[in-house]
Amino acid sequence: MYILPIVLFSGFIFSFALYNLFGHVIQKSKLLSSPIMVNQQIEYPVLTSKIVPDITAEAAIVMDNTSKAIIYTKNPGIRFSPASTTKLMTALTALSYFKPDDVLTIKSDGIVPIIIGFVPGQRVTFLNLLKGMLIPSGNDAAIAISQNYPGGESAFIAKMNQNAKKFRLYNTHFGDPVGLTDDQTYTTVVDLARLASMAIENPIIAKIVDTSFTTIQTVDGKHIYPLRTTNDLLGQYGINGIKTGTTEEAWEVFVSSLVRNNHTFIIIVMRSNDRFADTKALINSVVDNVIYQPVHL
Repeated sequence: MYILPIVLFSGFIFSFALYNLFGHVIQKSKLLSSPIMVNQQIEYPVLTSKIVPDITAEAAIVMDNTSKAIIYTKNPGIRFSPASTTKLMTALTALSYFKPDDVLTIKSDGIVPIIIGFVPGQRVTFLNLLKGMLIPSGNDAAIAISQNYPGGESAFIAKMNQNAKKFRLYNTHFGDPVGLTDDQTYTTVVDLARLASMAIENPIIAKIVDTSFTTIQTVDGKHIYPLRTTNDLLGQYGINGIKTGTTEEAWEVFVSSLVRNNHTFIIIVMRSNDRFADTKALINSVVDNVIYQPVHL
């Protein structure tokens, strides 16, 4: 009758001895694996001069993509229409549901302005529609993607706005998946920079927006469409993306990403009279005057 208590007591003594022998090793291992205890070092961008860029844009930003540090900004809190840079959210929203080889059906035509020229009934892969939307900024491609989403275009727009909240873009709202409803679609350069950062971290988007020219075709191969980028600076100054936009209200918008000395920058100009000249001015006056200093965390 005393066998069970003796066995339990013996097991306790054995476990206690093991802990005394190896417990400190286990605790040390836990501490070393804890991110709090790791002495991390990052490089933080510092602007070496206080040059004020001569740009026409009413809002602008230069952000280091790794640290998310804002190096330069102009009117960061004012909301403007993003025009077709809206399609960055359209792409991210669609990628959370569709797979690249999914086949979607064109359901409407006459999307003004007509960029690609799809007609109802055509079947196109989701990847090709993404290319059509992001390279030449095809409005019909964006509409087709949204109309094939469960619940249709209205449900897709609702999901875009849910994502805006999810991504903490609190000064952003979308009225359509294209970027034509200036009165319902707005954002700030800060929110748009955050959105752009998420977009280029997606390998599918990153590859597409770094494409100058390609062709796509319908699933049956009967219709082939050439696609040429609207990004006139692609391949220059280290620029590898990302999206342009233009409407009467938004004027010229340009969200760009570039790599300089192994660092990625996001540059955005909104309500610009000359988006490419403004971007080059920001590269010359801001990006070219950035150095990186080590910071320990």
